[in-house]
Amino acid sequence: MLPSSKLLFLIPGLPRLFRSAAMSTVTGVFELQAPLNYRDGARVQPVDGNHSEEVYEPATGRIIGNFLCSGEKEVNLAVQSARAAYKIWSQKSGMERSTVLLEAARIIRERREEIAKMETINNGKSIFEALVDIDVSWQCLQYYAGLGGSLAGQHIQLPGGSFAYTRREPLGVCVGIGAWNYPFQIACWKSAPALACGNAMIFKPSPFTPISVVMLAEIYSEAGVPKGLFNVVQGGAATGQFLCHHPDVAKISFTGSVPTGIKIMEMAAKGIKPVTLELGGKSPLIIFSDCVLENAVKGALMANFLTQGEVCCNGTRVFVQREILPAFIKEVVRQTQNIKIGDPLLEDTRMGPLINRPHLEKVLSFVRQAKEQGAEVLCGGEPYVPDDPKLSEGFYMSPCVLGNCEDNMTCVKEEIFGPVMSVLPFDTEKEVLERANSTRFGLAGGVFTSNIQRAHRVVAGLQAGMCFINNYNISPVELPFGGYKMSGFGRENGEAAIDYYSQLKTVCVEMGDVESVF
Repeated sequence: MLPSSKLLFLIPGLPRLFRSAAMSTVTGVFELQAPLNYRDGARVQPVDGNHSEEVYEPATGRIIGNFLCSGEKEVNLAVQSARAAYKIWSQKSGMERSTVLLEAARIIRERREEIAKMETINNGKSIFEALVDIDVSWQCLQYYAGLGGSLAGQHIQLPGGSFAYTRREPLGVCVGIGAWNYPFQIACWKSAPALACGNAMIFKPSPFTPISVVMLAEIYSEAGVPKGLFNVVQGGAATGQFLCHHPDVAKISFTGSVPTGIKIMEMAAKGIKPVTLELGGKSPLIIFSDCVLENAVKGALMANFLTQGEVCCNGTRVFVQREILPAFIKEVVRQTQNIKIGDPLLEDTRMGPLINRPHLEKVLSFVRQAKEQGAEVLCGGEPYVPDDPKLSEGFYMSPCVLGNCEDNMTCVKEEIFGPVMSVLPFDTEKEVLERANSTRFGLAGGVFTSNIQRAHRVVAGLQAGMCFINNYNISPVELPFGGYKMSGFGRENGEAAIDYYSQLKTVCVEMGDVESVF
């Protein structure tokens, strides 16, 4: 049911985020008014910046506001603020930090609907999915709050009563650079382990989705972090360069494209800064003939059409054993055609608009190229205009299933980042494993089969960091997430992330006299 137009988008306990006349949660009425930078515990306009960016509502194509991109002076102020907060936060005990993270998780959980609505307005994903994203976000903070109080080193006994120990220490000021497909969730995935370890963080969201991360910053402040511990700077590539080159930045965590990841790695190398890179993917989903077909079809839909297909770990190369190919195609096409496209703020919508018009045109061009190269469009792949007149300028397309695909086609080799599934037949396990690994990416992979030995054998052979057996696209915060090969390195989530936001110091203690060779 559509929320009442009288429901104002106000969050109790937080400052008024936007002009009250713009608070309606009905699609097509929101207007952005407040500054989107966050520094020293408050929203601020950047002190410098040479151009502004427009902010869109993908569902309607409307411009809902604009913001000034942060220049070098603003980045310097954000780093200075974060360093001051770090000196306070890093001296707190793990339990003290955990208490604050738990309070932030509670606030997010309490306000999940308001945050999800803003995510949907700015990103375009269905409110159904956005609510799940926000739940994953508070769970992430809760998880790292649980780990924060138990961070510890080791004690090693040495000869003669001497001993050594290790200290797990924070890195300092960390930079998080987010993607536009999961704006709020990615900010939580990066900030929760960083803060649990005692670091400060400066976060730069994608210029396409600048809004919700500022809400996270305000929530952290309300929860009790020192002013400046989590700052937000807005901007594009130039702002990112100022952050990556800054001498007082200790670590960079980036989610986004491979080309940008390469540039960030090059910039970080000049300062010998550690980086975590979560980049693109072209993941395989392998469906054997002994699978439960109903589950395999559901898995393929989940592997391709969440968030309008704009998911880095999507299993867009769907390999189907030849014996069941006709039955699989018939059912996957039927269910794809039944996906409800439309207003993302309606609870029964399952696919909203893509992020913007240039990206929509790019995805549609992949479909056209696939047809030119011999693929068959089994359904979808066209611009879609919802019945609601206010959505007529939105960035919609119908979800697409491509048949008659071959491994050398562009649609099979390149990341499309849209609702396009490529179906490929295979005959043997050995053959499909070789084909599945024949890619520069290695983010994820999945297998559907009733043969448990084969399932484990196949995932052991997949060159991917996140694998699924008889399911796809689940990412519990308790488990590490990250890729192989050109999909990046480092891990987010799970205990593994602690290693990427902390450093070990070894301390040797002599309990006797010093023996010298001189």
